[in-house]
Amino acid sequence: MADIIDRMLQETKTIAVVGLSPDPGRDSHRVARYLQQAGYRVIPVNPMVPEVLGVRSYPDLASVPERIDLVDVFRRSEGVAPVVEGAIRKGARFIWMQDGVRDEASAAKARAAGILVVMDNCIMREHRRRLRGRLATGPSGADGAGAC
Repeated sequence: MADIIDRMLQETKTIAVVGLSPDPGRDSHRVARYLQQAGYRVIPVNPMVPEVLGVRSYPDLASVPERIDLVDVFRRSEGVAPVVEGAIRKGARFIWMQDGVRDEASAAKARAAGILVVMDNCIMREHRRRLRGRLATGPSGADGAGAC
C-alpha cells in the first residue's frame, strides 16, 4: 500500500475534493487548504457553494472542465458510489476516501476501471508522514493543524 500511496502523491497534480466545506473548522477545508499550500491544484466539488479557498466550486465531477488526477472523497460511505461513478466517467487516475470512508463495492468497480484506490485514510497525514521521511527539518509548514 505504501508504494501505491507514494505513487498517488507523486503523480498527482490536480485534486478534486468532493464534499469540500467552506467552513475552516471542517476537516475537508483544512485538508484541502493543506494540499493547496503543498502545491496541488485543488478543485472544490460542492453544489451548495460557489467558491471555496478562492477557487470556483463545481456541483459534481462531470462539471469540472479540466483533467482530474485524484478524487478526494469527504462523504459518508453510503454516498461514495455516485462519486466513484463520476470519477470513472471523468477518467480520474486515483480515488482517495478519507478517514472513516469505505465502500468495498465501489472500490472494486474503480479498480476494475484501472483506478488506484485508498480507503479509510487521510491524504494530509500520509503526505506529511512521507515529507517528514524525506526532510530532516520536519513537516512542510503547510497549515492543516487539527485535521485527520
